[in-house]
Amino acid sequence: MKCIIVDDEATARAIVAGLCESSPELEVVAQFPNAVEALKFLSQHTVDVIFLDIHMPILKGVDFIQTLKNPPKVVFTTSDTEFAAEAYSYEFIVDYLVKPINPERFQKTLVKLKNASRLLRASEDSTTLANNDTSVREQYLYINIDRRLIKLNFKDILLIQAQGDYIEIKTVDGTHRVHSTLKKIKDKLPQTVFMQIHRSYIINYTKIIDIQDNSVLIDRSVIPISRSQRPNLMERLNLL
Repeated sequence: MKCIIVDDEATARAIVAGLCESSPELEVVAQFPNAVEALKFLSQHTVDVIFLDIHMPILKGVDFIQTLKNPPKVVFTTSDTEFAAEAYSYEFIVDYLVKPINPERFQKTLVKLKNASRLLRASEDSTTLANNDTSVREQYLYINIDRRLIKLNFKDILLIQAQGDYIEIKTVDGTHRVHSTLKKIKDKLPQTVFMQIHRSYIINYTKIIDIQDNSVLIDRSVIPISRSQRPNLMERLNLL
């Protein structure tokens, strides 16, 4: 974990730096005698942890963290416990060390930092998995025909036509007749490539071969375009 130390006392900075150097998990990348210099550094660099003194000239530690838009984990270092309750009101503050800092107490702080780091990674991994899962689900759907579930990849669907209480889904491999509505299937289709161009038709507009007057040609099917939808279709096409 990359960290910085912000403290107006040189001795205090040296003590914290020594404790960090004895821990292979921590790497001190910079030290600052005041919060203003630390702010300048953070505007161009990213760190995982800030060891921060509360009582400093110019800008106090509590005021400093309130200026950070995306604060990393913070460990307060101070000579008193006056701000302890206020400090823990921020979820990114991991610990509150009282000077002089005991090495054994510092090890407890290190454990808290590692736990916080694991929780953050777990949260990020969970988000990534959820996004990937959504991405996979958006590549296909299943249709129910005669009690069979048939998988259709979106990239293979050419067009969908409403026919009373049924819809016909035309793909590169054939046509499927399903008891459903255009509205129901439209809600499941990725809007990036599908659009309804007529009250009875949804098309995969990337499969258009030709456009003439108020119709489009997909495969060997001529599909009408409603007057209201023609401008929307033309906006989506990559026209030269």
